[in-house]
Amino acid sequence: MVRELEENVMINFMKRFAEHPFQITMDGKEFNIGEGAPEFTVRIKHPIPLTNLASSTSLALGEAYMEGKLDIEGDLYHALDQFLGQMGKFSTDRKGLKKLLYPTLSKKNQKTEVTSHYDIGNDFYKLWLDETMSYSCGYFRNENDSLRQAQENKVDYILSKLCLKEGMSLVDIGCGWGYLLIRAAKKYRVKGTGITLSEEQYREFSRRIREEGLEDLLTVKLLDYRELPETGLTFDRAVSVGMVEHVGRGNYQLFTDCVNSVLKPGGLFLLHFISGLKEYPGDPWIKKYIFPGGVVPSLREMISGMAEEQFHTMDVENLRLHYNRTLLCWRKNYLEHLDTVRSMFDEKFVRMWHLYLAACAATFHNGIIDLHQILMTKGINNELPMVRWY
Repeated sequence: MVRELEENVMINFMKRFAEHPFQITMDGKEFNIGEGAPEFTVRIKHPIPLTNLASSTSLALGEAYMEGKLDIEGDLYHALDQFLGQMGKFSTDRKGLKKLLYPTLSKKNQKTEVTSHYDIGNDFYKLWLDETMSYSCGYFRNENDSLRQAQENKVDYILSKLCLKEGMSLVDIGCGWGYLLIRAAKKYRVKGTGITLSEEQYREFSRRIREEGLEDLLTVKLLDYRELPETGLTFDRAVSVGMVEHVGRGNYQLFTDCVNSVLKPGGLFLLHFISGLKEYPGDPWIKKYIFPGGVVPSLREMISGMAEEQFHTMDVENLRLHYNRTLLCWRKNYLEHLDTVRSMFDEKFVRMWHLYLAACAATFHNGIIDLHQILMTKGINNELPMVRWY
C-alpha cells in the first residue's frame, strides 16, 4: 500500500514534464507521460520522496541517477534536453538550500571549491579534453572542425580581439593548463603571466613552459585574483576565460577592481564566461557535486560592474551553441574512455561526470545559460581600428 502510494506521488509529479512523451517503468509497471510514442524511458528502481523532489528537483533526480536508483533507457543527452527545456517546472527551495546556494566567499573557501574540481587529476582531464587541454568553449568556424581545431580557433580569436603586438604584456586570470598564453607567446612574442589556484594546472603549465622553451616569455603563479594588486605588476592586456563563474556574486566588483589595478590605461580586457539571462543563485546539483560555490553571472551585471571602473564595452558576442557542441565532443571522448575512468573512480563518480557533461550540453542547447565574450577598454583608447579587426 505504501509502495503504491509512493508510485502514484512520483508519477503525478513527473506528469508536469509532459511536453515531450516518455515512459516511466517502476516495479514492473509502465506509465506513459505525454502524448505520442515515448522518446525515452525513465527506469525508476526506488521511488524518490516527494519532499526531495519539492526541495530541489535537479538535486533529487541527479542524486538518484548517480546512485543507480534511476536509469535512462535511450540517449541520456536527448532525455536531459527534453527535461531541461522545461526547467521552469523544477522546484527549488532556496530558503532550505541557503547554505548550498549561498556559500561563503572567503579566499580559503573558494580555493577549496576550485581545487575540488580542477585538481581531480591531469590524467583524468587528458582522457576527454583535446591535446591543447582547453577546458572552455571551443569556436567551430567550420562544420567539420575537430575539437582541437575549435579550441585553437577560440584561442586565436581571443588573441586577435586583444589586438596584440610583439613585446606587449598579457595576464591570464584563471589560466588553466596554459594553452592560451603559450599560443600568445609563440605567435605574438608577448610576455605572459598566468594565475591559477589549481596545483595540478600550475604543475602542468610549468612543465609545458619548459618543454616549449618559453621561460623568458611566460610565468605561471599560484595566486588568487585578489592578490594581483599586491604583485605591483601592470599589463597591456588582460584576459579571463571561464574563471569569473567561480568568483561569486558578492565579489564581482572586487574582481573588476583587481583587473583595473593591473591593467594599463587604454588596455584591453576580454572576459569569456558562462552567463545567465538573469541573476540566479545556480543549480543545486551542480553546486553540490560539480562546481561548489559556482555562480553564473548575468551579462548585464558584468557590463554594469565594469562600467563602474570606467571600462568601455567595445563588443559583445554570444557563443552559446559553440559550447553545446564542445560539451558533446567532451562527452563523446569521455564515453570512449569509460573503462579507464572506472579504473580511476567509483561508479557513482562515473555516472556523475557523464550526467554533468550531458546536462550542461542540454542547458546550453535550451538557452538556460549562454556563453559571452565581452571586449572592453580601460578608459578611452582612440588608437584601435574603427571597425572590427578580428
